[in-house]
Order: sequence, then C-alpha cells, then structure tokens
Amino acid sequence: MAKVISQETFDDVVKENIIEFAMEPAEAKLETVKQFEAQGINLANIIKDLDINAETGKPILNEAIDNLKLYLEEKSADKEKLLDILKVIEAECQKSIPHRVLASKYEAHTCILKVVAQQLERPDTTADTDILEGSLKTLISLYHTQPDIFDAEALTYTKALLDLFVEKENVASLTLQWLQKCCIMHEINRQNIMKASITQHLKPYIFKENAKVLRDVLAVLRFLVLDDDIRVEFGCAHEHARQLATEFIVVLTHLLDEFDDANILADLMLTIGSLAVRQEFCVTVDEAGCIKLVLKVMSDNINSVRLNREALKLLRALAGHDAVKSHIVQGGVAPILKEVLHTHMANDAVVSAALACISTLTLRVKDNSKTLFDTGIAETIVESIRRHPKSKIVQRNGAWAIRNMVSRSREQCDTWLSYGVEDVLNTALADHPSVTTDIKAALRDLGCKVELKEEWTGTAEKKILK
Repeated sequence: MAKVISQETFDDVVKENIIEFAMEPAEAKLETVKQFEAQGINLANIIKDLDINAETGKPILNEAIDNLKLYLEEKSADKEKLLDILKVIEAECQKSIPHRVLASKYEAHTCILKVVAQQLERPDTTADTDILEGSLKTLISLYHTQPDIFDAEALTYTKALLDLFVEKENVASLTLQWLQKCCIMHEINRQNIMKASITQHLKPYIFKENAKVLRDVLAVLRFLVLDDDIRVEFGCAHEHARQLATEFIVVLTHLLDEFDDANILADLMLTIGSLAVRQEFCVTVDEAGCIKLVLKVMSDNINSVRLNREALKLLRALAGHDAVKSHIVQGGVAPILKEVLHTHMANDAVVSAALACISTLTLRVKDNSKTLFDTGIAETIVESIRRHPKSKIVQRNGAWAIRNMVSRSREQCDTWLSYGVEDVLNTALADHPSVTTDIKAALRDLGCKVELKEEWTGTAEKKILK
C-alpha cells in the first residue's frame, strides 16, 4: 500500500524549506515534492499549487483564514482589514475545487457566516453593506460546485438577508446568487429550501423595476426545479415546479409585456417553460395571454438568437396541451416560425428548436400542418436540414417535423420531394445511424423507397385460429 501524508505535513515541509533554507516558494514546493516522492509517498491527495507567502512560508489561503479567525476572536472593528481578508479567501477559492474544499476544512464557511451574523444582529440602518457584499462574494466562490456545506444556519441567514435588504440591490442580488449555488447538484438543499417557504421571501423581488435582481430570482426558480443530483434515486423537481408555478407563473407571464431587453425576456420564457410541467399550467399561461405575448416578442426581436431559442422551447412545452397547441397556430405562429428559420438558418441550436417546435405543433393535427405548409415553410425546412449535415439533433428533429407534417397530409409529398428532401434524408440516414428509425419514418411517410427492418421474426407458441 502506498504511503500518504496530510496537507498539513506537506505545507509544513514547504514552510521549513522557505524559512530554514531561504528558498523561493516555487523552489520550496518543487523540492518538497521531490523529497516525498523519493520516500515513495503518494502525493495524489495533496494540493501542490497553493500560493505561498514568501515571508512566512504559509499558504496564503490558510493564513487568510487564520487571520479571519483572529479578527473574530479579537472582535476587531477594522473594516478595511476584514475586506482585504475576504478578498484573499475569495480569490483563492476561485482557483479550483481543491482550494474550496481546503478552505471549508479550515472552517472558512463557519467564520464567514459569523461575519454575516454580526451584521444581521445590527439594526437594519447600521448594517454595513460593504462587509455583507464582501462576505457574500466570498461565500459564492466557496460554494461553487461545493453545495454540501450549506446548512440550516446558512439557510436562516439567506432568508433574513432577503427580508431585510429588499431595497439594497447588490446585497439582494448576491444573496440570490448564493442561493443558486446551494441548489445546483444538491437535491436535499433544494428540498430544505422549499420546505422553508422560500417563495414568501422571493415574492418581493418579482417586479419590473429592478431587472438585475429579477434575473437572479428567475435563476433561483429554475434551479429549484433541477433534477441533477445523481446521489438521490428520486427527486422532487416536479412537485417543486408545481408549487412555484402556482405562485409565480401568471405573474411571470404578465412581465413579458413589461420589458424590451431580449435577455430578460429570454430568462422569463425559460423560467415559464421550466415551471409549466402540468397541462393545467399550460392552460393557465395561455389564458393569461402568454401565446400572444411570446409571438409579439419573437416578431419584435427576430434577430435575437437566445430569445428565439427560448421562445421556441416555451411554445413547444405549451403545445403539449392539444387546445393550447391549436391556439398557438391560430395565433399566427406559422409565418413567424418560417421567418425565424430563415433568419437563423446558420445557427444549429435555433434550427433544432424550431424544427422540434414544428414537429410538436403538427403532431396528429392535419389543420396545423396545412397552416404551416401554406406559408411555404417546407422549402425552408429542407434547406435548414441541408445546412447542418453533421448535426444529429437537427437531422432527427427535421425528420420528426417532416413526418408529422405529411403523415396526415399526403398531398404535400410531391412538393416536399421537389425540394430534394429524399436526398437530404438519405444522406442523414448514412451519416447518423443512431437516428435511423426517425429518418426512415419520414421517408416512409413521404412515400420514398426505404428498407424497413423487422425487429422480431420469431414464431408464436400458439397460432391464432381464424
């Protein structure tokens, strides 16, 4: 078994090389590595790139945390000193996950929460926002891809900060960003946050006056409905989405009419789509005028890549309800879809989203297929697929769109074939074998020659009597 040492042992030897042998930090670290490797010690668990204070020989991160502990013990009031310490810890934590883990091991998280607590204990008018902002920035760096350190105490402070600093944009924004870091890849944190009635603390921030804070709130809502923690067998993403949709989805829909900024509108549509996980919510946002607003936003911002991509995803999500699907087409989406495809034909992400939206809108609805077809969108679809031969997603979504448009409207087939769709699909068939079934289905419904594979060729144990 290979011998190992602790980080403290490694750091002590580096310090000794600097202090006792007057080495430079880089030289001292290199010499320390050589010494331990010569002894057959495995250094895989050691952080070798910690920045070292050339005067003391100690890692800067360790030194800063020790200084913070001393600052708290002495109950110092030197604001500038505290801010400098926090900046050092923040900068070190931004370097890598091992740096953040080491900072947590040395209780940086506990110390920073004490700093936050000291400010929260003061009357609202005397709390130092500079110290709060410095503490929150450091916590955000510390929590990045390390949400396990979030605990009940930290949750209590996030709620208090949200309640007390509604009028302080920077503090509120940083608190929301801290909350976002706690949600990513951590199902238990999300459940604890929802159980703490976080919606009541977020409501004051759902307004149009402060766009920056609104975007941070929208991100929190989306992160609360993630399902990205592989450590749990079952998550509560759907239930969280239901609760949040009940509280916010109508309000968010109305905000689509309040902004001109494409990024804010894209965030709103992305969030609405994340929350519209049940058919009744699709109907709710439809009745709130969502479809009309989304189509207007798309028409007014036809050149925005991100906005149109999110709008197409939202329309597709809402089209999961048959009645809403009809309302989308009746609302005039067909010419807009054609224009979006034409405008962003070089962007595979937008093309893929548009084709997926078309496939959903035309699924089992002949009238919707006819409405789209009458705009001349067939040629645009074929050309968009032809432009992205290496994109498997575009080829698959294109096959879906074509199949759904012609499956109940065979009179369209000749027109599609005149645009060279058969050659395009056959090329995709050869280049993307993983989506063979989807492409063959489109060729079959177009009436093209296609070799269909019979998946099961066995014989039944008992014959059916005629």
